[in-house]
Amino acid sequence: MKKSKTALLSKYIIFIFLISLLYTGYYLNKVDLSIYHGNEKVIEGTVIAKQKTDYGYRLTVKAKEKLLVRVYQDLDFKLGNKIRITGTLTKPAVNTNFYLFNYQNYLKSEKIYWIMDAEKIKITDKSEGAYQIKNKLVKHLETFKSSPYLKAFILGDDNSISDKVTDSYQINGISHLLAISGMQITFLAVCLLFILNLISKRKALNYIILLSFLVFYTFITAFSPPIVRATSLFILITIKDFIKINVKTIYLLILTASLYLFYNPFIIYNIGFLFSFIISFYLLLFTNNINEIKGYIQKTFIISFVCFLASTPILIINFHYINFLSPLLNIIFVPLVTFIIYPLAIITTFLPVLDHTFFNFCQLLENLSLFFSKFTNFILILKHINLIIFIIYYLLITFVIYQLFQKKYKLLILLFLILVFHHNINYFNKTAYLTVLDVGQGDSLFLKLPNNKGNILIDTGGKVSFSDNDYDYVTNITIPYLKAEGVNHLDYLIVTHGDYDHMGDAIKLINNFKVDKVIFNNDEYNDLEQNLIKVLKNKNIKYYQNIEKLNLEGNTLYFLNKGTYDNENDNSSVIYTKINDIKLLLMGDAGIETEKDILARYNLKNIDILKVGHHGSKTSTSASFVNDIKPKYSVISVGKNNNYGHPNKEVLKNLKNSVIYRTDQIGSIKFKLNNKLEIDTCLS
Repeated sequence: MKKSKTALLSKYIIFIFLISLLYTGYYLNKVDLSIYHGNEKVIEGTVIAKQKTDYGYRLTVKAKEKLLVRVYQDLDFKLGNKIRITGTLTKPAVNTNFYLFNYQNYLKSEKIYWIMDAEKIKITDKSEGAYQIKNKLVKHLETFKSSPYLKAFILGDDNSISDKVTDSYQINGISHLLAISGMQITFLAVCLLFILNLISKRKALNYIILLSFLVFYTFITAFSPPIVRATSLFILITIKDFIKINVKTIYLLILTASLYLFYNPFIIYNIGFLFSFIISFYLLLFTNNINEIKGYIQKTFIISFVCFLASTPILIINFHYINFLSPLLNIIFVPLVTFIIYPLAIITTFLPVLDHTFFNFCQLLENLSLFFSKFTNFILILKHINLIIFIIYYLLITFVIYQLFQKKYKLLILLFLILVFHHNINYFNKTAYLTVLDVGQGDSLFLKLPNNKGNILIDTGGKVSFSDNDYDYVTNITIPYLKAEGVNHLDYLIVTHGDYDHMGDAIKLINNFKVDKVIFNNDEYNDLEQNLIKVLKNKNIKYYQNIEKLNLEGNTLYFLNKGTYDNENDNSSVIYTKINDIKLLLMGDAGIETEKDILARYNLKNIDILKVGHHGSKTSTSASFVNDIKPKYSVISVGKNNNYGHPNKEVLKNLKNSVIYRTDQIGSIKFKLNNKLEIDTCLS
């Protein structure tokens, strides 16, 4: 009878989960989710999160709903303060480049639908309410030398750890160790329960106190998905044991995920949610098999390997690479964090005298991670996958893990071969692509030739205004996009000319991505180019100047600009190529004088794709030039609401007989250069 009730309860939970998935699918397509209309100018609310930035503060404010508020002044904000904000509401930016991080969806996963830029802000009530304890705890932790890691392990906030270090954790596949997980919650709960049992023998009361503490702890840690998952599961298991319901923990995990999705379907966009629930699911699914393994090292490796396999599709779809060293590295890092660093973090919080000791262990953690992150030969770049392939990967991984515990390894070999094939899939791709990336007020074009016969990046983009001063296009756009295309190196980086908006991020690219050769234009090297050349020499990367053409196994790029002019823009490289009878003309920043000389020297007729010169400035793209080459499609790489007035109205008029694509309006544009030209835009 008990077994039938248990089976029925399990079926109910599965049914609830399926309904939650249907609800999520329906909800994700809804557009109007906010209470606000966007025309509100004054909003009052409570500060529930804050982060110091270069420009001031980034606040999360609970008003009628949560808002992200950017504050451009220095005020002594504390969590729990009530504030009045005067400003402008804007929708969070969507991703304007294919496959990359979608900031709007991320904020939706936090139930935030608007960003407010504060023009005027006033603290109306300095009382802190329930946040008083957290404020005191944060202030206490900030006095420690090891503050960044105490915040990470106690509060779940790793924003103070340097980007270089957190990047190494991600590369090594150990970034999960910075998240407060089920293991840490269990450790914390066991320690607290031990203390409570010493004080009182009233078991029920002790559990009520413990569960109340865990609920409050999720509040202290800003309800991050891994902590909510771990705490909710612990509470459900405790309740199950008290009322003696015989249901497996894995079904309680599924129930927790279902309730989370009903509360906020957009949580599906939160990587922490995906990692936490999916990895926990696989560990619980195979928990009996894992428990049969004898020996700590063997068991740790198997757990790490299961976690690695379970996280692989998430890594592919979000970061486009995996590191085969991860399972081995976890054997080193998991015990270090679980048995030394995390317990020491809790003790150090109460015993500041241990700060120096804890700091040294954190330095050891960092140095080891930075060291192992240099072993890039074990990293597999994997092209972006769609939802169907994502699901197929998980089906295969489930069978692989099952077979492993049966001591059958054929499917594991098959999975390895599939991953290797996935890594080399561009060799089987017969299509050429030209992608015009959205890098704001700059240029960056990626040309991908068939069968991996050439990966060419033309310019890198670069910051051109102080408002962009903290944004790194190469790290946030170019390199992630190249990885999403399954590209692990560039055959050529072509620098059309030495302006910052075309090559400002070139050194960052060279330092963080494999580039075989670099090509410069025919002008004298300016300071930016000379600085780049120093880096090229240090890395033994070949570079060339003033070339006529570039042969790439059946495809040729012609460099048309042979003149020497008195300004950087007119000296820009102008590139012409013909792929599958599709004619491309890429003008860089070349102006009207260069256009005249090119028309006099070459017979360029019926161009299919024109990359418009100088972002649509009036100094280029003359009517005579356009009328002569007759472009079918014209692409303008230009920053949204830029200060230069690009593109110029006269230029747009000159191009009236051409189909115009602008990166400021539709994001990046991808041209599929088959016998029949196909065009895809990021925001369409």
